[in-house]
Amino acid sequence: MRGPVPTQVSRVRGLLLLALLYCGIAYVLPRPASLTPEAWRLAALFFTTVAGLVIQPIPGGALVLLAVTLTPLLTRLKLADALGGYSDPTVWLVLSAFFISRALLNTGLARRIALGFVHLFGSSTIGVCYSLGLSDMVLATVIPANGARSGGVVLPIARSIAELYGSKPGATAQRVGAYLMAAVYQSICITAAMFLTGQASNPLAAQMASTYGYRVTWAGWLVAGLVPGLLSLAVVPWVVLKLYPPEIRHTPEATAFARAELDKMGPMSSSEKTLTAIFAAVCCAWVSSSWTGIDITVAALCGCSALLLTGVLEWSDIVSEKAAWDLFFWYGGLVRLGKALNEQGVTQAFAQGVGASFASLEWLPLLLVALLVFYYSHYFFASITAHIVAMYAPFLALLAAKGAPIGLVVFSFACFANLSSGLTHYGTTPSPMFFAQNYVAMRDWWRIGFVVSLCHLVIWGTAGFAWWKLLGLW
Repeated sequence: MRGPVPTQVSRVRGLLLLALLYCGIAYVLPRPASLTPEAWRLAALFFTTVAGLVIQPIPGGALVLLAVTLTPLLTRLKLADALGGYSDPTVWLVLSAFFISRALLNTGLARRIALGFVHLFGSSTIGVCYSLGLSDMVLATVIPANGARSGGVVLPIARSIAELYGSKPGATAQRVGAYLMAAVYQSICITAAMFLTGQASNPLAAQMASTYGYRVTWAGWLVAGLVPGLLSLAVVPWVVLKLYPPEIRHTPEATAFARAELDKMGPMSSSEKTLTAIFAAVCCAWVSSSWTGIDITVAALCGCSALLLTGVLEWSDIVSEKAAWDLFFWYGGLVRLGKALNEQGVTQAFAQGVGASFASLEWLPLLLVALLVFYYSHYFFASITAHIVAMYAPFLALLAAKGAPIGLVVFSFACFANLSSGLTHYGTTPSPMFFAQNYVAMRDWWRIGFVVSLCHLVIWGTAGFAWWKLLGLW
Protein backbone atom coordinates (compact mmCIF):
# COMPACT_ATOMS: atom_id res chain seq x y z
CA MET A 1 0.00 0.00 0.00
CA ARG A 2 3.01 2.31 -0.16
CA GLY A 3 3.11 4.38 -3.29
CA PRO A 4 5.50 7.11 -4.45
CA VAL A 5 6.14 9.88 -1.93
CA PRO A 6 3.87 12.80 -2.90
CA THR A 7 5.09 16.39 -3.04
CA GLN A 8 3.60 18.94 -0.67
CA VAL A 9 1.49 20.48 -3.45
CA SER A 10 0.15 17.12 -4.65
CA ARG A 11 -0.55 16.13 -1.03
CA VAL A 12 -2.64 19.25 -0.41
CA ARG A 13 -4.46 18.89 -3.74
CA GLY A 14 -5.18 15.22 -3.10
CA LEU A 15 -6.49 15.79 0.43
CA LEU A 16 -8.64 18.70 -0.77
CA LEU A 17 -10.07 16.48 -3.50
CA LEU A 18 -10.89 13.80 -0.93
CA ALA A 19 -12.56 16.36 1.35
CA LEU A 20 -14.71 17.56 -1.54
CA LEU A 21 -15.55 13.96 -2.44
CA TYR A 22 -16.65 13.25 1.12
CA CYS A 23 -18.86 16.34 1.25
CA GLY A 24 -20.32 15.52 -2.15
CA ILE A 25 -21.31 12.01 -1.10
CA ALA A 26 -22.41 12.85 2.44
CA TYR A 27 -24.35 16.06 1.76
CA VAL A 28 -25.14 16.27 -1.96
CA LEU A 29 -25.96 12.75 -3.14
CA PRO A 30 -29.42 11.59 -2.09
CA ARG A 31 -29.34 9.30 0.94
CA PRO A 32 -31.10 5.94 0.60
CA ALA A 33 -34.23 5.94 2.72
CA SER A 34 -33.12 2.77 4.54
CA LEU A 35 -29.95 4.43 5.90
CA THR A 36 -29.58 6.78 8.83
CA PRO A 37 -27.58 10.03 8.38
CA GLU A 38 -24.78 8.50 10.48
CA ALA A 39 -24.66 5.39 8.26
CA TRP A 40 -24.54 7.56 5.14
CA ARG A 41 -21.67 9.62 6.56
CA LEU A 42 -19.87 6.36 7.34
CA ALA A 43 -20.42 5.25 3.74
CA ALA A 44 -19.07 8.58 2.49
CA LEU A 45 -16.00 8.21 4.70
CA PHE A 46 -15.42 4.66 3.47
CA PHE A 47 -15.73 5.51 -0.24
CA THR A 48 -13.47 8.54 0.27
CA THR A 49 -10.90 6.28 1.91
CA VAL A 50 -11.05 3.89 -1.06
CA ALA A 51 -10.53 6.81 -3.44
CA GLY A 52 -7.60 7.90 -1.29
CA LEU A 53 -6.03 4.44 -1.55
CA VAL A 54 -6.16 4.85 -5.33
CA ILE A 55 -4.70 8.38 -5.62
CA GLN A 56 -2.63 8.20 -2.37
CA PRO A 57 -2.06 11.85 -1.41
CA ILE A 58 -0.55 10.36 1.74
CA PRO A 59 0.57 6.74 2.33
CA GLY A 60 -2.23 4.19 2.59
CA GLY A 61 -1.60 3.34 6.25
CA ALA A 62 -1.72 6.99 7.27
CA LEU A 63 -4.88 7.53 5.25
CA VAL A 64 -6.74 4.63 6.88
CA LEU A 65 -5.58 5.71 10.34
CA LEU A 66 -6.97 9.18 9.57
CA ALA A 67 -10.29 7.62 8.54
CA VAL A 68 -10.41 5.57 11.76
CA THR A 69 -9.70 8.74 13.78
CA LEU A 70 -12.50 10.64 12.02
CA THR A 71 -15.03 7.83 12.47
CA PRO A 72 -16.10 8.70 16.05
CA LEU A 73 -16.31 12.38 15.05
CA LEU A 74 -18.57 11.76 12.06
CA THR A 75 -20.59 8.74 13.24
CA ARG A 76 -21.85 7.23 16.46
CA LEU A 77 -19.05 4.65 16.54
CA LYS A 78 -16.96 5.01 19.70
CA LEU A 79 -13.18 5.30 19.41
CA ALA A 80 -12.58 1.98 21.18
CA ASP A 81 -14.91 0.34 18.67
CA ALA A 82 -13.32 2.14 15.72
CA LEU A 83 -9.93 0.81 16.81
CA GLY A 84 -11.29 -2.72 17.20
CA GLY A 85 -9.91 -3.85 13.83
CA TYR A 86 -6.40 -3.76 15.26
CA SER A 87 -7.24 -6.62 17.62
CA ASP A 88 -8.87 -8.72 14.91
CA PRO A 89 -7.27 -12.21 14.62
CA THR A 90 -7.19 -11.95 10.81
CA VAL A 91 -4.97 -8.86 11.04
CA TRP A 92 -2.57 -10.69 13.33
CA LEU A 93 -2.55 -13.71 11.04
CA VAL A 94 -1.26 -11.59 8.17
CA LEU A 95 1.19 -9.78 10.44
CA SER A 96 2.58 -13.12 11.70
CA ALA A 97 2.90 -14.42 8.15
CA PHE A 98 4.97 -11.35 7.27
CA PHE A 99 7.34 -12.08 10.15
CA ILE A 100 7.72 -15.72 9.08
CA SER A 101 8.40 -14.55 5.53
CA ARG A 102 11.16 -12.27 6.85
CA ALA A 103 12.86 -15.35 8.29
CA LEU A 104 12.55 -17.13 4.92
CA LEU A 105 14.23 -14.20 3.20
CA ASN A 106 16.88 -13.55 5.87
CA THR A 107 18.08 -17.14 6.08
CA GLY A 108 18.15 -17.58 2.28
CA LEU A 109 15.74 -20.52 2.42
CA ALA A 110 13.31 -18.80 0.02
CA ARG A 111 16.08 -18.34 -2.55
CA ARG A 112 17.27 -21.92 -2.04
CA ILE A 113 13.75 -23.19 -2.81
CA ALA A 114 13.57 -21.15 -6.03
CA LEU A 115 17.03 -22.21 -7.20
CA GLY A 116 16.16 -25.82 -6.46
CA PHE A 117 13.16 -25.68 -8.80
CA VAL A 118 15.23 -24.05 -11.55
CA HIS A 119 17.92 -26.69 -11.18
CA LEU A 120 15.32 -29.45 -11.56
CA PHE A 121 13.14 -28.05 -14.35
CA GLY A 122 15.00 -25.14 -15.94
CA SER A 123 16.53 -26.82 -19.01
CA SER A 124 14.09 -24.99 -21.32
CA THR A 125 12.80 -21.42 -21.35
CA ILE A 126 9.29 -22.48 -20.50
CA GLY A 127 10.74 -24.82 -17.88
CA VAL A 128 12.43 -21.84 -16.21
CA CYS A 129 9.05 -20.10 -16.14
CA TYR A 130 7.37 -23.17 -14.64
CA SER A 131 10.17 -23.44 -12.07
CA LEU A 132 9.82 -19.86 -10.92
CA GLY A 133 6.03 -20.11 -10.89
CA LEU A 134 6.20 -23.23 -8.72
CA SER A 135 8.73 -21.51 -6.46
CA ASP A 136 6.35 -18.62 -5.94
CA MET A 137 3.54 -21.08 -5.32
CA VAL A 138 5.47 -22.79 -2.52
CA LEU A 139 6.43 -19.45 -0.97
CA ALA A 140 2.83 -18.20 -1.24
CA THR A 141 1.77 -20.83 1.29
CA VAL A 142 3.21 -18.61 4.01
CA ILE A 143 4.49 -15.31 2.51
CA PRO A 144 1.57 -12.92 1.96
CA ALA A 145 3.78 -10.12 0.68
CA ASN A 146 3.76 -10.80 -3.06
CA GLY A 147 6.21 -7.94 -3.53
CA ALA A 148 8.68 -9.58 -1.13
CA ARG A 149 8.52 -13.10 -2.53
CA SER A 150 8.03 -12.26 -6.22
CA GLY A 151 10.02 -9.07 -6.40
CA GLY A 152 12.65 -10.04 -3.84
CA VAL A 153 13.25 -13.70 -4.72
CA VAL A 154 11.75 -14.70 -8.06
CA LEU A 155 12.49 -11.57 -10.12
CA PRO A 156 16.26 -11.41 -9.41
CA ILE A 157 16.64 -15.06 -10.46
CA ALA A 158 14.65 -14.48 -13.66
CA ARG A 159 16.80 -11.44 -14.48
CA SER A 160 20.02 -13.36 -13.79
CA ILE A 161 18.99 -16.20 -16.11
CA ALA A 162 18.08 -13.72 -18.86
CA GLU A 163 21.50 -12.12 -18.59
CA LEU A 164 23.18 -15.53 -18.76
CA TYR A 165 22.08 -15.53 -22.41
CA GLY A 166 23.04 -11.92 -23.04
CA SER A 167 19.38 -10.93 -22.99
CA LYS A 168 19.11 -7.36 -21.76
CA PRO A 169 16.56 -4.59 -22.30
CA GLY A 170 16.66 -3.37 -25.87
CA ALA A 171 17.86 -5.26 -28.92
CA THR A 172 18.49 -8.56 -27.12
CA ALA A 173 15.35 -8.55 -24.95
CA GLN A 174 13.57 -11.13 -27.10
CA ARG A 175 16.24 -13.79 -26.62
CA VAL A 176 14.91 -14.89 -23.23
CA GLY A 177 14.30 -11.95 -20.94
CA ALA A 178 11.11 -10.50 -22.43
CA TYR A 179 9.33 -13.84 -22.31
CA LEU A 180 10.45 -14.56 -18.75
CA MET A 181 9.34 -11.16 -17.45
CA ALA A 182 5.89 -11.44 -19.04
CA ALA A 183 5.24 -15.13 -18.33
CA VAL A 184 6.65 -15.24 -14.80
CA TYR A 185 4.64 -12.15 -13.86
CA GLN A 186 1.43 -13.75 -15.09
CA SER A 187 2.30 -16.87 -13.08
CA ILE A 188 2.70 -14.99 -9.82
CA CYS A 189 -0.77 -13.47 -10.26
CA ILE A 190 -2.10 -17.04 -10.32
CA THR A 191 -0.26 -18.15 -7.18
CA ALA A 192 -1.64 -15.09 -5.35
CA ALA A 193 -5.14 -16.46 -6.03
CA MET A 194 -4.39 -19.99 -4.81
CA PHE A 195 -3.84 -19.46 -1.08
CA LEU A 196 -5.30 -17.51 1.80
CA THR A 197 -1.75 -16.24 2.32
CA GLY A 198 -1.13 -15.72 -1.41
CA GLN A 199 -1.62 -11.98 -1.16
CA ALA A 200 -2.00 -9.60 1.76
CA SER A 201 -5.64 -8.71 1.13
CA ASN A 202 -6.90 -12.29 0.71
CA PRO A 203 -7.58 -12.57 4.46
CA LEU A 204 -9.50 -9.31 4.16
CA ALA A 205 -11.78 -11.00 1.62
CA ALA A 206 -12.13 -13.92 4.04
CA GLN A 207 -13.02 -11.50 6.81
CA MET A 208 -15.73 -9.92 4.63
CA ALA A 209 -17.07 -13.38 3.82
CA SER A 210 -17.46 -14.11 7.54
CA THR A 211 -20.01 -11.31 7.84
CA TYR A 212 -22.26 -13.45 5.62
CA GLY A 213 -21.76 -16.49 7.82
CA TYR A 214 -19.20 -18.15 5.55
CA ARG A 215 -15.96 -19.20 7.25
CA VAL A 216 -12.89 -19.34 5.01
CA THR A 217 -10.03 -21.48 6.33
CA TRP A 218 -6.48 -21.77 5.05
CA ALA A 219 -7.10 -25.37 4.04
CA GLY A 220 -10.43 -24.51 2.47
CA TRP A 221 -8.85 -21.85 0.24
CA LEU A 222 -6.02 -24.26 -0.62
CA VAL A 223 -8.45 -26.95 -1.79
CA ALA A 224 -10.63 -24.46 -3.67
CA GLY A 225 -7.73 -22.85 -5.52
CA LEU A 226 -5.61 -25.92 -6.17
CA VAL A 227 -7.18 -27.42 -9.32
CA PRO A 228 -7.96 -24.25 -11.32
CA GLY A 229 -4.71 -22.69 -10.08
CA LEU A 230 -2.53 -25.58 -11.27
CA LEU A 231 -4.36 -25.61 -14.62
CA SER A 232 -3.70 -21.90 -15.07
CA LEU A 233 -0.05 -22.34 -14.03
CA ALA A 234 0.29 -25.05 -16.70
CA VAL A 235 -1.53 -23.22 -19.50
CA VAL A 236 -0.57 -19.56 -19.11
CA PRO A 237 3.23 -19.86 -19.69
CA TRP A 238 2.47 -21.84 -22.86
CA VAL A 239 -0.02 -19.18 -24.04
CA VAL A 240 2.53 -16.42 -23.43
CA LEU A 241 5.10 -18.53 -25.30
CA LYS A 242 2.83 -18.46 -28.36
CA LEU A 243 2.02 -14.76 -28.00
CA TYR A 244 5.53 -13.58 -27.22
CA PRO A 245 7.97 -16.31 -28.30
CA PRO A 246 11.58 -16.16 -27.10
CA GLU A 247 14.39 -16.66 -29.59
CA ILE A 248 16.08 -19.20 -27.31
CA ARG A 249 13.98 -22.20 -26.28
CA HIS A 250 16.60 -24.43 -24.59
CA THR A 251 18.39 -23.16 -21.49
CA PRO A 252 20.80 -25.77 -20.10
CA GLU A 253 22.92 -22.93 -18.68
CA ALA A 254 20.02 -22.04 -16.38
CA THR A 255 20.22 -25.36 -14.56
CA ALA A 256 24.00 -25.01 -14.32
CA PHE A 257 23.57 -21.49 -12.94
CA ALA A 258 21.14 -22.73 -10.31
CA ARG A 259 23.47 -25.59 -9.36
CA ALA A 260 26.41 -23.18 -9.04
CA GLU A 261 24.40 -20.78 -6.89
CA LEU A 262 23.26 -23.63 -4.65
CA ASP A 263 26.89 -24.76 -4.32
CA LYS A 264 27.86 -21.24 -3.27
CA MET A 265 25.17 -21.31 -0.61
CA GLY A 266 26.54 -24.57 0.71
CA PRO A 267 24.58 -27.05 2.82
CA MET A 268 21.55 -25.88 4.76
CA SER A 269 22.49 -23.93 7.86
CA SER A 270 21.10 -24.78 11.27
CA SER A 271 18.83 -21.72 11.01
CA GLU A 272 17.44 -22.95 7.70
CA LYS A 273 16.82 -26.42 9.12
CA THR A 274 15.06 -24.97 12.16
CA LEU A 275 13.01 -22.66 9.95
CA THR A 276 12.06 -25.57 7.67
CA ALA A 277 10.75 -27.54 10.64
CA ILE A 278 8.78 -24.55 11.99
CA PHE A 279 7.52 -23.66 8.50
CA ALA A 280 6.26 -27.22 7.99
CA ALA A 281 4.67 -27.32 11.45
CA VAL A 282 2.78 -24.05 10.86
CA CYS A 283 1.53 -25.23 7.47
CA CYS A 284 0.40 -28.54 8.96
CA ALA A 285 -1.42 -26.69 11.73
CA TRP A 286 -3.17 -24.52 9.13
CA VAL A 287 -4.17 -27.51 7.02
CA SER A 288 -5.50 -29.45 10.01
CA SER A 289 -7.15 -26.52 11.84
CA SER A 290 -10.67 -27.70 11.00
CA TRP A 291 -9.91 -31.08 12.65
CA THR A 292 -7.77 -29.98 15.59
CA GLY A 293 -9.65 -26.80 16.43
CA ILE A 294 -6.39 -24.84 16.62
CA ASP A 295 -7.01 -21.33 15.31
CA ILE A 296 -4.76 -20.55 12.33
CA THR A 297 -3.77 -17.20 13.86
CA VAL A 298 -2.67 -18.98 17.05
CA ALA A 299 -0.61 -21.37 14.90
CA ALA A 300 1.03 -18.46 13.08
CA LEU A 301 1.84 -16.66 16.35
CA CYS A 302 3.28 -19.89 17.76
CA GLY A 303 5.49 -20.12 14.68
CA CYS A 304 6.72 -16.56 15.20
CA SER A 305 7.36 -17.25 18.87
CA ALA A 306 9.34 -20.39 18.02
CA LEU A 307 11.45 -18.42 15.53
CA LEU A 308 12.19 -15.82 18.22
CA LEU A 309 12.98 -18.43 20.88
CA THR A 310 15.38 -20.29 18.57
CA GLY A 311 17.08 -17.09 17.40
CA VAL A 312 16.14 -17.58 13.74
CA LEU A 313 14.33 -14.25 14.08
CA GLU A 314 15.57 -11.42 16.25
CA TRP A 315 13.25 -8.89 17.87
CA SER A 316 14.98 -6.24 15.76
CA ASP A 317 13.72 -8.09 12.67
CA ILE A 318 10.16 -7.78 13.98
CA VAL A 319 10.48 -4.11 14.85
CA SER A 320 12.12 -3.18 11.54
CA GLU A 321 9.63 -5.02 9.30
CA LYS A 322 8.18 -1.81 7.89
CA ALA A 323 5.94 -3.48 5.30
CA ALA A 324 4.26 -5.54 8.01
CA TRP A 325 3.56 -2.58 10.30
CA ASP A 326 2.38 -0.48 7.36
CA LEU A 327 -0.05 -3.29 6.54
CA PHE A 328 -1.13 -3.46 10.19
CA PHE A 329 -2.36 0.13 10.15
CA TRP A 330 -4.29 0.08 6.87
CA TYR A 331 -5.50 -3.49 7.18
CA GLY A 332 -6.78 -3.22 10.75
CA GLY A 333 -8.58 0.01 9.96
CA LEU A 334 -10.22 -1.33 6.82
CA VAL A 335 -11.38 -4.49 8.59
CA ARG A 336 -13.30 -2.42 11.15
CA LEU A 337 -14.68 0.07 8.63
CA GLY A 338 -15.92 -2.81 6.49
CA LYS A 339 -17.65 -4.44 9.45
CA ALA A 340 -19.23 -1.13 10.42
CA LEU A 341 -20.63 -0.68 6.91
CA ASN A 342 -22.32 -4.05 7.17
CA GLU A 343 -23.60 -3.35 10.68
CA GLN A 344 -25.09 -0.04 9.52
CA GLY A 345 -26.85 -1.68 6.56
CA VAL A 346 -24.86 0.09 3.83
CA THR A 347 -23.91 -3.04 1.88
CA GLN A 348 -27.47 -4.32 2.09
CA ALA A 349 -28.74 -1.00 0.72
CA PHE A 350 -26.32 -1.31 -2.18
CA ALA A 351 -27.47 -4.85 -2.89
CA GLN A 352 -31.12 -3.82 -2.87
CA GLY A 353 -30.47 -0.84 -5.15
CA VAL A 354 -28.38 -2.69 -7.72
CA GLY A 355 -30.50 -5.83 -7.45
CA ALA A 356 -33.56 -3.84 -8.47
CA SER A 357 -31.81 -3.01 -11.75
CA PHE A 358 -31.31 -6.72 -12.45
CA ALA A 359 -34.58 -7.99 -11.07
CA SER A 360 -35.18 -10.13 -14.15
CA LEU A 361 -31.90 -12.08 -13.82
CA GLU A 362 -31.51 -15.25 -11.80
CA TRP A 363 -28.45 -15.56 -9.61
CA LEU A 364 -26.28 -17.51 -12.10
CA PRO A 365 -26.45 -15.09 -15.07
CA LEU A 366 -26.16 -12.20 -12.62
CA LEU A 367 -23.04 -13.82 -11.13
CA LEU A 368 -21.45 -14.17 -14.58
CA VAL A 369 -22.18 -10.54 -15.48
CA ALA A 370 -20.93 -9.33 -12.10
CA LEU A 371 -17.71 -11.34 -12.41
CA LEU A 372 -16.94 -9.81 -15.81
CA VAL A 373 -17.56 -6.31 -14.47
CA PHE A 374 -15.50 -7.07 -11.37
CA TYR A 375 -12.60 -8.59 -13.35
CA TYR A 376 -12.15 -5.84 -15.91
CA SER A 377 -12.75 -3.02 -13.46
CA HIS A 378 -9.21 -3.75 -12.28
CA TYR A 379 -8.01 -1.55 -15.13
CA PHE A 380 -8.97 1.28 -12.77
CA PHE A 381 -7.09 -0.05 -9.75
CA ALA A 382 -3.39 -0.05 -8.91
CA SER A 383 -3.92 -2.34 -5.93
CA ILE A 384 -5.70 -5.62 -5.30
CA THR A 385 -6.55 -4.33 -1.85
CA ALA A 386 -8.27 -1.20 -3.17
CA HIS A 387 -10.20 -3.38 -5.63
CA ILE A 388 -11.38 -5.74 -2.89
CA VAL A 389 -12.23 -2.93 -0.49
CA ALA A 390 -14.22 -1.05 -3.11
CA MET A 391 -16.16 -3.87 -4.78
CA TYR A 392 -15.93 -7.21 -2.97
CA ALA A 393 -18.43 -6.70 -0.14
CA PRO A 394 -21.05 -4.94 -2.31
CA PHE A 395 -21.01 -7.78 -4.84
CA LEU A 396 -21.24 -10.34 -2.02
CA ALA A 397 -24.28 -8.52 -0.72
CA LEU A 398 -25.84 -8.30 -4.17
CA LEU A 399 -25.43 -12.00 -4.98
CA ALA A 400 -26.39 -13.13 -1.49
CA ALA A 401 -29.62 -11.17 -1.80
CA LYS A 402 -30.31 -12.99 -5.07
CA GLY A 403 -29.89 -16.37 -3.38
CA ALA A 404 -26.53 -17.28 -4.93
CA PRO A 405 -24.49 -19.96 -3.08
CA ILE A 406 -22.28 -17.88 -0.83
CA GLY A 407 -19.24 -20.20 -1.08
CA LEU A 408 -19.17 -19.92 -4.87
CA VAL A 409 -19.49 -16.13 -4.68
CA VAL A 410 -16.78 -15.78 -2.02
CA PHE A 411 -14.12 -17.77 -3.87
CA SER A 412 -14.91 -16.64 -7.41
CA PHE A 413 -14.64 -12.92 -6.60
CA ALA A 414 -11.66 -13.38 -4.25
CA CYS A 415 -9.69 -15.36 -6.83
CA PHE A 416 -10.65 -13.08 -9.71
CA ALA A 417 -9.42 -10.05 -7.75
CA ASN A 418 -5.92 -11.58 -7.81
CA LEU A 419 -6.04 -12.92 -11.36
CA SER A 420 -7.17 -9.56 -12.75
CA SER A 421 -3.98 -7.90 -11.50
CA GLY A 422 -2.26 -9.40 -14.56
CA LEU A 423 -4.15 -7.02 -16.88
CA THR A 424 -1.81 -4.06 -16.49
CA HIS A 425 1.70 -3.03 -15.50
CA TYR A 426 0.39 -1.44 -12.28
CA GLY A 427 -2.15 -4.05 -11.08
CA THR A 428 -0.36 -5.06 -7.87
CA THR A 429 2.91 -4.44 -6.02
CA PRO A 430 5.21 -6.66 -8.18
CA SER A 431 3.78 -5.27 -11.45
CA PRO A 432 5.99 -2.18 -11.66
CA MET A 433 8.96 -4.21 -10.42
CA PHE A 434 8.75 -6.58 -13.40
CA PHE A 435 7.72 -3.90 -15.89
CA ALA A 436 10.54 -1.58 -14.80
CA GLN A 437 13.09 -4.13 -16.02
CA ASN A 438 12.26 -2.64 -19.47
CA TYR A 439 12.12 -5.94 -21.32
CA VAL A 440 8.46 -5.67 -22.36
CA ALA A 441 6.78 -2.68 -24.05
CA MET A 442 3.61 -1.47 -22.40
CA ARG A 443 1.39 -2.33 -25.39
CA ASP A 444 2.72 -5.91 -25.31
CA TRP A 445 2.25 -6.11 -21.55
CA TRP A 446 -1.40 -5.07 -21.85
CA ARG A 447 -1.98 -7.29 -24.91
CA ILE A 448 -0.61 -10.33 -23.07
CA GLY A 449 -2.59 -9.41 -19.96
CA PHE A 450 -5.85 -9.25 -21.88
CA VAL A 451 -5.35 -12.58 -23.70
CA VAL A 452 -4.32 -14.27 -20.44
CA SER A 453 -7.46 -12.84 -18.80
CA LEU A 454 -9.55 -14.71 -21.37
CA CYS A 455 -7.68 -17.91 -20.49
CA HIS A 456 -8.42 -17.36 -16.80
CA LEU A 457 -12.08 -16.73 -17.47
CA VAL A 458 -12.30 -19.99 -19.42
CA ILE A 459 -10.28 -22.10 -16.96
CA TRP A 460 -11.76 -20.78 -13.73
CA GLY A 461 -15.24 -20.38 -15.24
CA THR A 462 -15.34 -24.02 -16.41
CA ALA A 463 -12.88 -26.26 -14.57
CA GLY A 464 -12.95 -23.97 -11.54
CA PHE A 465 -16.72 -23.90 -11.30
CA ALA A 466 -16.87 -27.66 -11.90
CA TRP A 467 -14.30 -28.26 -9.16
CA TRP A 468 -16.21 -26.03 -6.77
CA LYS A 469 -19.37 -27.97 -7.63
CA LEU A 470 -17.60 -31.19 -6.60
CA LEU A 471 -16.52 -29.51 -3.38
CA GLY A 472 -20.13 -28.61 -2.64
CA LEU A 473 -19.65 -24.85 -2.85
CA TRP A 474 -22.77 -24.64 -5.02
